[in-house]
Amino acid sequence: MTDRAAPAKDAAWHEAKLDFAKDMSYADYLDLDRILAAQHPLSHDPNELLFIVQHQVSELWMRLMLHELEGALAAIREDRLPQAFKATARVSRIMEQLVNAWSVLATMTPSEYSTIRPYLANSSGFQSFQYRAIEFRLGNKNRALIRPHAHDPARLAVVQAAFDEPSLYDEAIRCLARRGFAIDPALLDRAPDAERREEPSVAAAWTAVYRNPDTYFDLYELAEELVDVEEAFRLWRFRHVTTVERIIGFKRGTGGTAGVSYLRKMLDVVLFPELWRVRTEL
Repeated sequence: MTDRAAPAKDAAWHEAKLDFAKDMSYADYLDLDRILAAQHPLSHDPNELLFIVQHQVSELWMRLMLHELEGALAAIREDRLPQAFKATARVSRIMEQLVNAWSVLATMTPSEYSTIRPYLANSSGFQSFQYRAIEFRLGNKNRALIRPHAHDPARLAVVQAAFDEPSLYDEAIRCLARRGFAIDPALLDRAPDAERREEPSVAAAWTAVYRNPDTYFDLYELAEELVDVEEAFRLWRFRHVTTVERIIGFKRGTGGTAGVSYLRKMLDVVLFPELWRVRTEL
């Protein structure tokens, strides 16, 4: 009975390629040997591998997020809004993955983290050049935060470009102007680190879009995609601060920040203020 069943059992994969001596395999394509050899714990504590993998995986997701953000920026700049919607939707889904990742790190107890913390020295997620570039691309720019990356030209170039170029919201506002809305001209070429606050001309434009969605449906959809991105970003930051508080309480961060106190202040940052204000105005 067993012998007769074997061919049927094998039938689902018997035509699969099994010899990769001369051809590219799955591991080859993904460069898995280098990726899986990139974890180098400095302590003997088994929990350090979790800490390293958590942050490396997050950086990979951020790598993709930056790629999608840059695509969205280009698409809005070129008035290809459907392509921008695809990219921004993907950005929001990536942030969901990053939110969920904190749940894995939250399995690390304060005692376990205290064992590996001395080995981190001054390294900190605060120094993530990809996170900083994402934040800059979304419009929360602070010139002082370029400095931690000055020692590495390649990383500095990524952060500096994100700082110098128009943000995602800047491009959306420029798109409104191209569509004929009376946007204050000063907003179309403002300094990268100019103070961000609610601007009456932008608020009026978005209010018109929301009151006439059939007339401005692509702009209406752009607005909702941006709100999705900011909501996902808020959840990511909130999950970060709660995980940090759960593990280290109110200790200072390894990078010298105030830790939870600093992260809580970041929760108050609003990226697209007029899009939130319009909900009150309608």
